[in-house]
Amino acid sequence: MAEYAVIAATALAVSGLTLFSGFGLGTVLMPVFALFFPVPVAIAATAVVHLANNLFKVGLIGRQADWGAVLRFGLPAALAAILGARLLAVFAGLPPLATYHFAGAAHEVSVLKLTVGLLIVAFASLELSSRLENLAVPPRLLILGGLISGFFGGLTGNQGAFRTAFLIKAGLTKEAFIGTGVVSTVIVDTVRLVAYGLSFYTAQFAALDRHVLAAVAVGTASAFLGAWLGARLLKKVTLRFVQILVAAMMIALGLALAAGIA
Repeated sequence: MAEYAVIAATALAVSGLTLFSGFGLGTVLMPVFALFFPVPVAIAATAVVHLANNLFKVGLIGRQADWGAVLRFGLPAALAAILGARLLAVFAGLPPLATYHFAGAAHEVSVLKLTVGLLIVAFASLELSSRLENLAVPPRLLILGGLISGFFGGLTGNQGAFRTAFLIKAGLTKEAFIGTGVVSTVIVDTVRLVAYGLSFYTAQFAALDRHVLAAVAVGTASAFLGAWLGARLLKKVTLRFVQILVAAMMIALGLALAAGIA
């Protein structure tokens, strides 16, 4: 029962936070699943919880999305995700820059994750700059942002930080910002999962026992509850709070990627 409690608490807390940030659930939840199950099973289980939770979020706040922004951002992101997914095998074959042990586990610093991590930290640092507080992203740059976000999403699975960095400066209300991000996430996730192919996930879930399926169900239900609670709190938070939360989470994710931890 201990694993159920840990998975439930993590999914509940992180899902509530990621409603505002637009990313982070998969990044945090996968290592938690990996504490109790083999890594391939943890990856597959996380994919189910992540996609189901985002579909649930669409039902909660998808109607708040700015559909013009979804078209300019989400569709280019989906196309770029296909290219990123196709390049994944090429980059995966590159040797790591460094290998080290931390907290009883081995970690590798790769060219890909180091580059992505430093870019995310750079975007987050700009977000915290008071000089850029009122800066707006022109509509044409949303297309570029979609291409960058989708490409790295297909390549590494970490598209959320780039998506958020562009959308948060797009002049949207906090409700439209969150709704647009959720709808764009579902579009990109669906496309990249198809691009990866279903063979891996089918093979993994064919071997799952009821114990693992129960853990997935617990994680999914808890993530739903966290998203629902986050939606209830949406009107009580300011856009600046969301911006600061996003920047802090981006820096943490970027440093973890660059160090080979995430």
